[in-house]
Amino acid sequence: MVTANTTGPKPMLAGRRGPGPQLAVYLFILGPFAALLAAVPLSWGWGLRWWDLALAAGWYVLTILSVTVGYHRYFTHGAFRARRWMRITLAVAASMSVQGPILHWVADHRRHHAFSDREGDPHSPWAFGTSPAALARGFWHAHMGWVFERDLTNQQRFAPDLLADPDIRLVHRLFGPLTVLTFALPALMGWAITGTAWGACTAFFWAGLVRVAFAHHVTWSVNSICHIVGERPFRSRDKAANFWPLAILSMGESWHNLHHADPTCARHGVKRGQIDISARTIWLFEKLGWVHNVRWPTPQRLSRLSSEG
Repeated sequence: MVTANTTGPKPMLAGRRGPGPQLAVYLFILGPFAALLAAVPLSWGWGLRWWDLALAAGWYVLTILSVTVGYHRYFTHGAFRARRWMRITLAVAASMSVQGPILHWVADHRRHHAFSDREGDPHSPWAFGTSPAALARGFWHAHMGWVFERDLTNQQRFAPDLLADPDIRLVHRLFGPLTVLTFALPALMGWAITGTAWGACTAFFWAGLVRVAFAHHVTWSVNSICHIVGERPFRSRDKAANFWPLAILSMGESWHNLHHADPTCARHGVKRGQIDISARTIWLFEKLGWVHNVRWPTPQRLSRLSSEG
């Protein structure tokens, strides 16, 4: 009699995205992307006011920091510990970035680190080879092509700790309503500021659609650009590199080389002049007593990780 293997690792994949969720992926990726493409001509003398810019900037900072500090450095890598209310707040705010439900996001990213730039990595730009044509195909795949694939990363294997947390399971299930809120709230704020339906529409466009699409492409650029070009001052098992032009927009995530050399470190930009807004945010949260046990870098550890050592 053949028996199941219960001692080996769980499968890397677990099922496929259903037709409804797959349609939602196309809708909430391509819809904001179309708005982003339309943003440049529409901003030229039409439909853009100071309050639209202020709302878009505010919502951008809130949601992308919740991804970089919450989804990434906290939930995926455990770079610090957080009080329960802070844990829930980070999960909710990050969900409103429309980058996927928390369990999917964390499982995908942990899988990325387990197989970085090797077979099994969900979004390596090196998946198809090293020729110019293969890298062009790989860039598209790493940047956004992988998002449309229907295979789901196995959460039991890559995120069992979050699956065991009832708060996180609830936030995961609420991803749909939170997605609605991330578009509806800017529109309501635009209406409150202007008192007009047109103000609500322009706020929905700029602080909703355009903001979400812009944050998508900044985040995805770390997956694509930062695994192709840039400096690699620290030793890692892959091609993760630092790409300084993205540092501020990505809130410090584009100091990607140190992150792959030391994934649990709370600070990615560790050299002089490397602005890391996410790390400064964690530092502020620590001073306020909202987070603790922060894994800050030490000179000794950085010296051991240095490619010059």
